[in-house]
Parts: sequence; structure tokens; C-alpha cells
Amino acid sequence: MTFRPLTLCLAVFALLPVLARAADKPNVLWIMSEDNSKHYLKLFDENGAPAPNIEKLAAHGLAFDRAFSNAPVCSVARTTLITSCYAPRIGTQFHRRAKSAEMPEGLRMFPAYLRDVGYYTTNNSKEDYNATKSKDVWDDSSRKASWRNRPDKNQPFFHVQTYTESHESSLHFPEELMKNEATKTDPASVKLAPIHPDTPTFRYTLARYHDRMGVIDDKVGELVTQLEEDGLLEDTFIFYFGDHGGVLPGSKGYTYERGLHIPLVVRVPEKWKHLVDAEIGSRVSGFVSFIDFGPTVLNLAGAKVPDQVDGKPFLGKGITLDEVNQRDETFSYADRMDERYEMVRTVRKGKYKYIRNYEGFYPDSLQNNYRYISLAWQDWRNQYQAGKLNAVQARFFEPKPAESLYDVEADPWETKNLAGDPDFADTLKTLRGSLQTWVKGMPDLSFYPESVLVEKAMDNPVAYGQAHADEISRLVDTADLALLPFDEASPKIVEALDSENPWVRYWALTDLCEFGEKAKAIAPGVRKSLADSEALNRVRAATFLALVGEEDPAPTFKEALANSDSEVETLIIMNMAVLLHDHGPKIDMKLTRADVKQSGGEVERRLWYLTGEGDPKGKKGKAKNPKKAKE
Repeated sequence: MTFRPLTLCLAVFALLPVLARAADKPNVLWIMSEDNSKHYLKLFDENGAPAPNIEKLAAHGLAFDRAFSNAPVCSVARTTLITSCYAPRIGTQFHRRAKSAEMPEGLRMFPAYLRDVGYYTTNNSKEDYNATKSKDVWDDSSRKASWRNRPDKNQPFFHVQTYTESHESSLHFPEELMKNEATKTDPASVKLAPIHPDTPTFRYTLARYHDRMGVIDDKVGELVTQLEEDGLLEDTFIFYFGDHGGVLPGSKGYTYERGLHIPLVVRVPEKWKHLVDAEIGSRVSGFVSFIDFGPTVLNLAGAKVPDQVDGKPFLGKGITLDEVNQRDETFSYADRMDERYEMVRTVRKGKYKYIRNYEGFYPDSLQNNYRYISLAWQDWRNQYQAGKLNAVQARFFEPKPAESLYDVEADPWETKNLAGDPDFADTLKTLRGSLQTWVKGMPDLSFYPESVLVEKAMDNPVAYGQAHADEISRLVDTADLALLPFDEASPKIVEALDSENPWVRYWALTDLCEFGEKAKAIAPGVRKSLADSEALNRVRAATFLALVGEEDPAPTFKEALANSDSEVETLIIMNMAVLLHDHGPKIDMKLTRADVKQSGGEVERRLWYLTGEGDPKGKKGKAKNPKKAKE
């Protein structure tokens, strides 16, 4: 016979040590605003908007002058935050995901470890993860989630609050609104970036965004007031930060500083200031990035940081300010964003930023339907087409070099590429080597096309990468032939085109697209690749030959699109079709829906743009595009 009261008492007694430990732990509140780099707040940039509530948090804590998202777009950045892992290592680097990646074996999203030590974990409410979430991550993740809902008011909490008022969609206003609705911020008072043309549209857009940052600041103030009302302010670490950079054209989605450098403030509660080795109200100069945020929360909570993560704490027990300020390096990445593909990796060390454009033949301006809803995006493109931009402003619409080097302290908008300057040859070599070490060491899964990863890797991306580490290293070396003078690279590319490995051939063809006209002399030998066993290689060969004026690409593209059994492969092919349609030779292949076997998702965006059918938002259907946009 079971004595239930005794059983209940024993269960409660068994839990007492956990509850006792949990009762004396700090609360942590994350406040995220969407799509804003540090450039929009006066606290971090003299040309930014005032934000008295955020500034007040900094006065009672720390302002981080070098905080970075590892990715410049929501789902990839947020997945990096929640996993504390580099996205290209764990298969979560594509926005939007074609297939969710399974978490690395033995690793959970970090709030689950907080629950293990007694925390109540809540998220209000955006997740947008590219990895599969287990059920033990959140006590509540919804629009009603709040620390106020925890069953025991003495239980410590970790709460995430996302404010969407600064999202790029706030700048998707019609022309009539710009004419009839004045901004609080005077458009004449804002300072435009040198990459943008000085037009009324850009001035109004920037002024409007400064207004949005005022709304965010008000929201931050309201949430902090709730903590005060609950008597929890001096028991809670408050992190305020942007979920990545943005938001004017050419920032969100791009690995420039404007897409990665975020505002970060941490308010330090009086009760727990002994966990912070820094003077209240000071500024931190060391580099911190999203891989570090989860480990930092775990360290503040006294929980063990899992060995499988890539980040390390920057606050809490055992962390000194001197050590944090010595951190001077960050790694970042950009792959597919919606329907737009390219592959970019960057290393910033100190004041120098190295950018590796693995597919630099794609201009930054390559069509992305959602971006071009914005009047400022349209204005920038129209100014380019009318020949009204200076060289710095026009660069966004032109092919990129395979590698770039910037002094981001002297040149914060990354306008002067130092990669060809002999005075910086040693710096270039060092950072190039550092990035090669990063991508080989991870290893970086994006050296396979996304279609391959969806088919073979997503059930265990980390294991797949480790099993193929040697092959990935070879693919990196093949891709980096694009960094050599063409005369030196040419025989190695020709050899790679005959490789038995299809993805060595893929990167050799990519190198040729990068070299463009410099490689025209070997174009006749590339025609054999039009019969490659891989559709992506046939299409990439046709792309190169079209770029140098040696081949009509339409037959190769239409054959591949008509026979592809992969929606992701189809999307990669259509990305190359948009390149040829809008840039370089400007070839209209006169594609129709009937030419494309796959449908749905991002394919619909490309169909809408190229054929007038499909849907600009990626919904499956046959919506007509009455006026095809052209770049």
C-alpha cells in the first residue's frame, strides 16, 4: 500500500537542494530590438538617435563598444544566439531554412541548462530558429510569456523580449506616406552614410528610422519599469542589444560592419555587481559576439558551460575585464538570404576587417524581392541606372573582389579596399590565413551547395562535417585559387575541372566566374563542363561562358530547371539566372513556369521576378506580376 503524503514529502525534500540553489541566483532579462546596428543610437555613434532609457541602463552598467552578431540576418543570428555555435559548423546558416538542422549530439539550446539549475525560462516571442528545438528550452515561448507568470515568485528567471518596431518592414512605407506624414526627426538634420546617395527619400527613411529607435527606447523603459514595480530591478541583469545590424539598404544581410556591429548594454544589478569585474558606467572595448551570449548567461547563473559550444563568457565568476578587453577577433558569415544566394566569410581582428567573397561575381544588389519593397532601395537602384552615383555609391551594384581588407576605424563604411596596397600585404596575408583556419577548422559546411546539405547532412550536420573535413579542406583550397593571379591559378583550375570530385569541379567553375574576362582564353575547354554529371556544374559552366560572351546559357538552364528534383537546387540555378538577367550580359532566357519543375517557397519569389508568375512573398500559386521589376 502506497502512502502518498509520505511520497510527496520525500519528493519535495529531494528537490530542496535544487530550490535552495536556485533561490540565490540572479535573474537575467534580454531585450532585443530588431534590425538595428549600433549606428542608430547616439550612445554608440554621434550621428545616432538619443535613447535616454537605454543610456540610463548603460549608466548603471556597461556599454560594449565592440559587440557583434555573427550573422547579419534574423534566423541565422538568433540560432547562433540560442545555440552558442557558429552556424556554418552546425548547418544553420541559411535564411530561411529549407530543412531544420538537428542540434549537435549531446548539446541543447542554452536555456535548457538554466532550467536544470532552477530557472524559469520565457521568450516573448520571436524564435526563428534554424535548428530543431527540444521541449525543455522554454517554460513558455509565446506572446503572453513573462517572468510574472512563474509559479514561485522566488524562482530566478531568464526572460527574452523582442521588440519588432525597428524591423525593416517599418521602412516599407508607400510614397504617399512620405509626402503626407512628417517625421519627428528633421530629415535635414540626419547624416547619411557615404555609400548612399543624398536624396529626399534616403533622408526621410533615415529620419523615420531614428523615430523608430525612439519607440524602441520607450518600450525598453516600460519593461524596466515593470521590473521596478516587481521589486526585481536590483536582482536582474538587463541586456539590451540589436538582433543583428541594419536597416537602411546594404546593411541587413551583408557582412559589413553596418550589418554586424550591434549596440550592447548590460545593466548590472546592485545585488550581483560582485560578478562583474568592471566599474559601473564604464565602456568595454573587447570583442564579444553572439556565440558568447549564452555562455555568459550560464556563467552568471553558476551553470556549467557545455564543452560543445563555440563561445565563452564575458561576465560572471572568473572573468576579468582585462582579459575581455584583450579579445580582439570576431568571425562572421552570410549565405542565402530568402531567395538570394552568395557565400561570404569575414574575420575582423582589431581595426582590420577581412572579407572573403567566395561568389563575388554576384553584386550586392542582386534582386531580393523583400528588400526592394523599400522606396530607399528602389531609389538607390534608380540612381545607379541613371548614372547619378559616385564610385563609392555605385559599388553596391557591381561585382565584388574575391577578397577585401578594410581599416574600419579609419574607414567605418568600408569604402577603401586595402587588399591591393603593398603597405598592407602582411596584414592581408595574416587575416587571409586566419579565415582559412576558421573555415577548415570548423569545418564550414557551405563548401557544399545547400541542396547537398539538405539531402545528406541535416540529420547530424556536425558529424557530417567532421566525416568530410579533409574533403572540405580540399574544397577550400580549390575555392582559394581565385585569390591567385590568373596565370598562376589557371593550370590548377584546369586540373580541378577534371577532378572526380563534383564539388572540386564546382569550385573550379566558381573560380572562373570570379575571374570573368581574365579567364576567357580557356573558355573553349570549359564547354565540356556543359555535360557535367551535376546540374549545378552544368549551369555554373554556362554562367561563366555567358559572362564572357561565349555561349547562350538558355538551353543548359532550361534543361536543368525542367529536370531538377530539388527545390533548393532549383533556387540556386535561378539565382544564376537572375545574375545573367540583370547584370553583365543581361540575358533574358524567356523562362516560363512551364520551364520549371519545382514550385513553392523561395522558388516562387524567383518565378515572380523572372517570369511574371509565382508570388513575390514565396507563396505557392500563380499570382501574376503585372509589372516585372528589373534591376
